[in-house]
Amino acid sequence: MSSFAKVTKLQTKVKNALDEARILMLGAQVLLGFQYRGFFEKGYDELPPGDRFCELAGLAALLVSVGALFLPASRHRLVEQGNDSEKFHKFTMLVMRFALAPFGIALTLDLGVAGERVLGPWGGAACAAIVGGAALALWYGHFARGDRKEHAVPEEKMEKTPLEHRIVQVLTEARVVLPGAQALLGFQLAMVLMEPFGQLPKEAKIVHLVGLACIALGTVMLMAPAAYHRIVERGEDTERFHDFASKMVLLAMALLAPGFAADLYVVLVRAGLPGFAWPAAIALLLLYYGVWFGAMLLLCKPPRLRRLLLR
Repeated sequence: MSSFAKVTKLQTKVKNALDEARILMLGAQVLLGFQYRGFFEKGYDELPPGDRFCELAGLAALLVSVGALFLPASRHRLVEQGNDSEKFHKFTMLVMRFALAPFGIALTLDLGVAGERVLGPWGGAACAAIVGGAALALWYGHFARGDRKEHAVPEEKMEKTPLEHRIVQVLTEARVVLPGAQALLGFQLAMVLMEPFGQLPKEAKIVHLVGLACIALGTVMLMAPAAYHRIVERGEDTERFHDFASKMVLLAMALLAPGFAADLYVVLVRAGLPGFAWPAAIALLLLYYGVWFGAMLLLCKPPRLRRLLLR
């Protein structure tokens, strides 16, 4: 009975951690859509060089944050194959702890630019300082508390999670990834109707279209498990559905990476940095593939990796 309680507690912790990652992604979704769109608004051309640099730095920080928030889904699908472990729970907590920092940087920079546009340089600096200070205090100030509970070292053992819980978790992970795709898809579709888009070189327009196709296909894959569950399984929980949903999440992430990279290229061309656009886009693509897939496959133990490759 105590063993059952322990498993239930672990499942609850993992579910809560994934729900919290989803909350962070929903917050990042709004800022990410603005971050990309801001480069194609007419007001961007009126910004001084310092504010333009802040916009680029904010975008870079946000891409790091969003990329980090995709890591739990990747690890859970590839390394744990949907099962729960204390190591995965700790990994998810560390990822969210890290992802808050670049998100806070992006939010601070954007509020500084907005404040500068309304109140001037000192007003912008004050806005940035207030938001940055609040984020630092509320997100990281708790580490200074002396009454924080110390947890035991995570166990190496992996718990066999019941099928119904694994299905809930894979659907939660799809909902973590989906807002990132939504933010970019809306921007990509709207961007082709903006006046500055027509001024881009032909190569940048083609790259944008390729990125749009990748994000659209990724969105389709993230929505496919819901249709599969209703139509094929009639709402029943099966191993077949769990495997299908896991594959859709991973394939969607594989498509989102070039979508993010493609529009980073377009943004840098729009920002007047065409020579830096390709290296930055390729670096982002390699970074995402490296941490989402390469690093996670290296963490797989040989028997588990063989099972994964044979699925």
